[in-house]
Amino acid sequence: MSPAAEIWAFRGLTRNLVARELKVKYKRSILGWTWSLINPATTILVYTLVFSIFFKAQVPAAGNGRLTSFSLWLFNALVLWNFFQASLISGMASLVGIGDLRRKVYFPVEIPIIASLSTNVVQTVIELGVLIAIMVAVGNIAWTVVLIVPILALFMIFTLGLALMVAMANVYYRDVGYLVGVVLNFLLYLTPIIYPLSIVPPGYRVMGIRVIAMLEANPLTTFVESARDATYALDVPPLSSWIEMIVVSVGVFLVGWAIFRRSAKTVVDDL
Repeated sequence: MSPAAEIWAFRGLTRNLVARELKVKYKRSILGWTWSLINPATTILVYTLVFSIFFKAQVPAAGNGRLTSFSLWLFNALVLWNFFQASLISGMASLVGIGDLRRKVYFPVEIPIIASLSTNVVQTVIELGVLIAIMVAVGNIAWTVVLIVPILALFMIFTLGLALMVAMANVYYRDVGYLVGVVLNFLLYLTPIIYPLSIVPPGYRVMGIRVIAMLEANPLTTFVESARDATYALDVPPLSSWIEMIVVSVGVFLVGWAIFRRSAKTVVDDL
């Protein structure tokens, strides 16, 4: 049986792991799933206060031409960022955490990572639903919002490839978990999530490197800007962005899959 067919054969286990994670996520919590909305709302409030009110950051007008909202502009990007960050961190933890179980019962070692990512998909869908509802309420909606589906699908493939790589590396070198946390802190500011690209001076350089060129080379930038095009600006992302997202997503996934599969047979001994 091929690895892909084997994973499909264990899809029931994946569903059970996702259901268990969703069940215990807010167990014994009074507010329960409300926390899934409170946490991103708090983040948006803090960033809006700092960047929009204190630093007077100006964002582009929305697609309806009337609305200019830093909070909604930020929310579009945070939907993707929250999924990306949570999937990398939980993917590493899920693989390390199945050591005892995997030595007793056989199943593909990719399953915990896929289940962890799938759990985060549920959170992302909730946040996206709230975002679209707000856009409808403020009158900033068009058919382009459906393009967020293929954008998110490609982003999930991209994230899964990275999660497979860092999860496997973390099994052998636990420093990877700490390193990923540091890198994520840098990536948050190296991606135009809390500020628009327009505020970066074109000629500004750091160590001889144009900052704007570095930001544009970051693949996360393309995903974030494309999501904003579809749901905030109500525009179709340019063809070049679609090509880049497809190439990067497939490429990163194939590399991550190859690295993971090469060590999958012996990883149980190291868990």
